[in-house]
Amino acid sequence: MPRHAVPHSSNLRREIAALAARMIAEDGISDYGFAKRKAARQLGAVNADELPNNAEIEAEVRTYLSVFQDEEHLERQLAMRLGAVEIMRELQPFRPYLTGAVLEGTAGRYSEIEIDLFPESAKEVEIFFLNNNVAYEHREPRRNQPDAPEAILVFDWDDIPVKLRIYSPDIERLTRRGPHGTRQMERARLAAVEALIKETAAAADSPP
Repeated sequence: MPRHAVPHSSNLRREIAALAARMIAEDGISDYGFAKRKAARQLGAVNADELPNNAEIEAEVRTYLSVFQDEEHLERQLAMRLGAVEIMRELQPFRPYLTGAVLEGTAGRYSEIEIDLFPESAKEVEIFFLNNNVAYEHREPRRNQPDAPEAILVFDWDDIPVKLRIYSPDIERLTRRGPHGTRQMERARLAAVEALIKETAAAADSPP
């Protein structure tokens, strides 16, 4: 094979990553693993080595958002980070961390604000919500992971969906893996998110 030729599997891998990214950005799919498997089926991939990893998909998501939703994406990102700061201030006694697409800058039209909490007890959070008349629902955690959350609560904040993962305090110090695979999931405390907002606002105000 000539050096300039690209193997078919590499082309297919990029096509799968690009299609999975579009699904994530446009269709509200938040699970990278599900998105790439669905994309692989649509494109006829049959081998595991044809599937892109999560870093490749995330790169394609960033590219897609910058090309097709640039101004809208910056406005959404700013609004969701501002919402995250408001929520984290309210939940400060429970040691909140922002995580997921809003932190990473890849939040699409259907993304949630994802926040991890590390209270002494998950019941403390629910009692706080009840005392403040916050309507919420339970979402079943995945129990097949050693560092799975004790509870997941979902609610809306100014029409933005929010997901709270509640962990025991001893999990806070552990390196946590993301729900889509093996990539380590980043977390940020309130001060770091406030700094990100300044960067996001500056980018949104910059001329094209």
